[in-house]
Amino acid sequence: MNEFNEYVREVFSAAGAIDIKPMMGGFLVYLNGKLIGDVCGNELFLKRTPTSDRLLAGSELRYPYEGSKTPMHVFDRFEDTDLIAELLEGMYAELPEKKPKTAK
Repeated sequence: MNEFNEYVREVFSAAGAIDIKPMMGGFLVYLNGKLIGDVCGNELFLKRTPTSDRLLAGSELRYPYEGSKTPMHVFDRFEDTDLIAELLEGMYAELPEKKPKTAK
């Protein structure tokens, strides 16, 4: 885990439990068990939902890693705690529940 990941966890934790897990050279960011985005390098990419599209309309859309099929919002407004609270609450409500693991 690096300093940037810890910073993301610290800033976003006001919205709920933040887990950051290594995956394919980057990190996946979860809010209360739901995948909300990726950390690649020292950049945070958030999934597109109606809330993130509305609140982050001016942000850059980019692919978080080579081979990604979905562009995501590049998030850099860490000082805006009101935005973060509204953004994460809305995204959490709009993202699907985690699929239960099936027995093999």
